Amino acid sequence: MCIGRFLGGFVVGAAMGGVLGLLLAPRSGEETRELLLDKTEEAYKTSEDSLKEIQTKANDVMDNIQRKGDELFNKVQDLIKQQRGEA
Repeated sequence: MCIGRFLGGFVVGAAMGGVLGLLLAPRSGEETRELLLDKTEEAYKTSEDSLKEIQTKANDVMDNIQRKGDELFNKVQDLIKQQRGEA
């Protein structure tokens, strides 16, 4: 899951960069807290959306694996039936 690790690192890095930028910016404490809250909510929503996308892709992959496994199982059963009929 290289993509998942990349996205996780990207989100964490973006959050850390955002927090540092806010803390070092020349604003009043109240403005900084409000901005920090807004950015935190934005980061949460972004990470939630990324997680949903990853989950959807993982479900698609699992469905594909299940389908291919079922197809392979059916082929093996057909081959066994053919061998029994010919023997």
